[in-house]
Amino acid sequence: MLLIFGGLPANGKSTISKRVAQELNATYIRVDTFEQTLMEIGYNTVHSEGYELAYRVATENLSLGSTVVADSVNSIEVTRSAWRKVGEEAKVPVLEIEIICSDRVEHKRRVESRVTDIEQSTKVTWEDVLNRNYEHWLQANIVIDTAGVPVDQSVVGTLSLINEQ
Repeated sequence: MLLIFGGLPANGKSTISKRVAQELNATYIRVDTFEQTLMEIGYNTVHSEGYELAYRVATENLSLGSTVVADSVNSIEVTRSAWRKVGEEAKVPVLEIEIICSDRVEHKRRVESRVTDIEQSTKVTWEDVLNRNYEHWLQANIVIDTAGVPVDQSVVGTLSLINEQ
C-alpha cells in the first residue's frame, strides 16, 4: 500500500505520518530529507529533484512488498498525481491523506514555535505558509483536521480511517 500524506507545514503531517509508519511497520519516505540532503551536497536550489528521488525510493520499496508512507507538502496536483502513478505502476492500493489545521490562530502558533527536526533546514515562517501555492485537494481519501486534537488522537483516527479503506 502507498499512503500519500500532504498538507501545509506545521499541520502535523510529519508527526502523524511517522507514527503511522511506525505502527504499520512501513517504509517512511520524507521529501524534506531528500531536499535538505541535496542542498547540503551543493545544490543551491531544489525544485522537483527531492520528489523525483522519493518516487524512485518508494517504487523500489513497493516492489519489495513494503507499505510506503510518503510525507511531503504535496501542495500542487502534479506531485499528488506523480505519487498516485507510483502506486498504480506498482499495482498497490493508494490512499491520499491530507492533514489540515482549520484553526488559523493555532496553525500560526505552531509555525512560529516549530522546531525543525532536520538539521540546517530553513525555518518556515507564517508568511511562507500564507504565500505558498497550495492547490485544493480533489482526491484526498482521508482528511484529518488536527486543530485542537492531541497528536495521539490524530494518529489513532488516521490509522482507523486507513483500516476502513
